[in-house]
Amino acid sequence: MTDLSATTGVTDRPSDGDVAGTAARSADRVRAHLDAARPGTPCLVLDLAAVRERYAELRTALPDARICYAVKANPQPEVVAALAALGSSFDVASPGEIDLCLAQGADPGAISYGNTIKKRADIARAHALGVRLFATDSESDLTAIAEEAPGAQVFCRVLVDNTGSRTPFGRKFGCPPETAVRLLHRAAELGLDPFGVSFHIGSQQHDTAAWEHGIRAAGEVFRGLAELGVDARMVNLGGGLPAHYTDAAPPLADYARSIERALDREFGARRPELLVEPGRRLVGDAGVLRGEVVLVTEETGSDRRWVYLDVGRYNGLAETEGEAITYRLRTSRDGDPTGPVVLAGPTCDGDDVIYQRTRYELPLTLRPGDAVDLLSAGAYTASYASVGFNGFPPLPTYCIDGHERS
Repeated sequence: MTDLSATTGVTDRPSDGDVAGTAARSADRVRAHLDAARPGTPCLVLDLAAVRERYAELRTALPDARICYAVKANPQPEVVAALAALGSSFDVASPGEIDLCLAQGADPGAISYGNTIKKRADIARAHALGVRLFATDSESDLTAIAEEAPGAQVFCRVLVDNTGSRTPFGRKFGCPPETAVRLLHRAAELGLDPFGVSFHIGSQQHDTAAWEHGIRAAGEVFRGLAELGVDARMVNLGGGLPAHYTDAAPPLADYARSIERALDREFGARRPELLVEPGRRLVGDAGVLRGEVVLVTEETGSDRRWVYLDVGRYNGLAETEGEAITYRLRTSRDGDPTGPVVLAGPTCDGDDVIYQRTRYELPLTLRPGDAVDLLSAGAYTASYASVGFNGFPPLPTYCIDGHERS
């Protein structure tokens, strides 16, 4: 059984500069709100103050990068509006996300259509709304952009190693550097602006050196294009910066130093423009998902209990598939003696088991109706929740503003 020290209770109170600082402060603010408001469960509560804190931290760590919030991480309108007010740009995957960003005050010029898989009609609609920056990684998609969004800027996504990521992307997106050179050269021939290169080293990336692979690939593409007389100007560093789960991540400054070293090595004084696409990093630690215990049973022949919650894989906890993301937990009975548990969701699907390999210990006194909080749950929970499986509704989301409460 894997032991990630995933027990209940949050006893650490890190300093403001610590990677877990925002998570701890936000969790306290949200828990106070939940205990006072007592909304129905399950639900997600986001602290907008924490979102702004995370944005400011990233702006300080990577001052030269244009921050494009990955809307898919949490598309709550209040989150998008708060980031738009700070001057954030946005990475979108669909016309629906474009509409959301525009409705919450984003300028169309601040939107990057980062999905490499898109219909012609969606490209045309995005262009008509003023979007001018598009990702690509294939000849067919590039041709569609040239015909439906003439003159647009394009960047080509390259496939890179994403070892160290808790949720890797596999081979669905990206192409080899040599293909990227060919595509961006073709983009210039089609009247598009071959703006640059993007990559993604996987989500919740704990290896601070992981970005070196992508920056090296980007340098290879830039040099290949220069030989063809094409001047690329931008490197999109993608996402991957972590939130604070049971396995502690390195400080943001360590990632920034590694990125800066790789850029110096590949580009020297001829630094490209930089984009970064944080999602989890901005909203993960801002959210607490409150559920409650539905049932507790004993496991035959084992000292483990099964604890069934009113939230599971289909209504908020999709990222627990394969136990990839292991949330920190708090319960309404913290402080009581604990014992090992299997955590499961409420549906009649046998796959709706949250954690059984990762070791979690919860209070032995847990009873139906007791609250269980999943901390740092602001990313990829409500946005992944299915609509109506087994009749369970999507995950309600509420926002508070910690600065207004202080």
